[in-house]
Amino acid sequence: MHFIISTYELQSLYLGKSDNIIVVDVRPHSEYVMGHLPRAVNIELAHFHWIDTSREGISQFNRQMKNLLSNIGIVKNKFVIFYDNISGMFSARGVWLLTYFSHYNVAMLDGGFSKWKKEGLNIETTDNPFVHSYFNGKPNTAVLADYRYIRSKIKTNHKKNGAVILDSRSKSEYEGYDIRAASAGHIPSAINVDWTNNINEDGTFKDEKDLEKLYSHVPKDKEVITYCQGGYRAANTFIILRNLGYDRVRMYVGSWGEWGNKLSLPVEK
Repeated sequence: MHFIISTYELQSLYLGKSDNIIVVDVRPHSEYVMGHLPRAVNIELAHFHWIDTSREGISQFNRQMKNLLSNIGIVKNKFVIFYDNISGMFSARGVWLLTYFSHYNVAMLDGGFSKWKKEGLNIETTDNPFVHSYFNGKPNTAVLADYRYIRSKIKTNHKKNGAVILDSRSKSEYEGYDIRAASAGHIPSAINVDWTNNINEDGTFKDEKDLEKLYSHVPKDKEVITYCQGGYRAANTFIILRNLGYDRVRMYVGSWGEWGNKLSLPVEK
C-alpha cells in the first residue's frame, strides 16, 4: 500500500544494510529509550500541532516544520519511515507532513513498534543522534486546507465544485457531547468516520476490502477534506483515502482546535 510499509519490507531494508533510509520514532522519548528500531531517531510529533491557518500562520508553520525536518536529518534522496506503537495517528502525521513538503518517498510502519517487537525483530535501547540537514521541500498546497478554504467549500457544497468534509473524530466529539473547544459539534455538512475504524484490534491497518466498505459512501470523484481535533487522526484518514484511490484529498491542519475556537465560524451539532 502507498505510504505504508510492512515489518517484513522494513526488515529486508535493514538486512540489505541500506543507507538510504531514515527511521523516525515519533513516540514519547520515555518509550523510545526503553527500546526502538535500529538506527531510529526520536521526535515526539505530538508536540508540534498547529491551530493557526491564517496566511501568516501557514507561513510560520512552513518555517518551523522545515526547521524540525532539518533537525532530524531529512534529505531529498532518503526513504523516510515513521512509526509509533501501532498504525497510528502520529506516524501518519509524519507521512502527511513530508507529503505536504513534496517529499513522496515516505511511509509509516504498519503495526508500528508493537508488531515489530511481537515478531522478535532487532531492537536498540541507546539514543541515536540527529544528523542535521538542510531540508527545503516545496509546500504542496493541494494536500492542505485552511479555514478560509473550508468556509468557501461549505458555501458551494451543493454545487459541482463542492467537497466532502470528513470528520475523523469520535461520534461524541462530532455530535457535540465531548467538548474540546469553545464551540461543540462539527463543521457544517461534515460526515463522521471515526479514524479508529481504520485499525484492526492488533494495531495494523484493516485490509483494503474492509476499508473500501467503510468509506463507500464517500464519492471518489469529489475532493475530500479530512479533519479532527489537531490534524493527527485526520492524517491517518488522509493516508487511507489516498491508498483507496482518492486523488484529491486535503487535510485541515488546524482542525477543530482552530475551527471550534473561532467563534465567527459556523458550527453544526
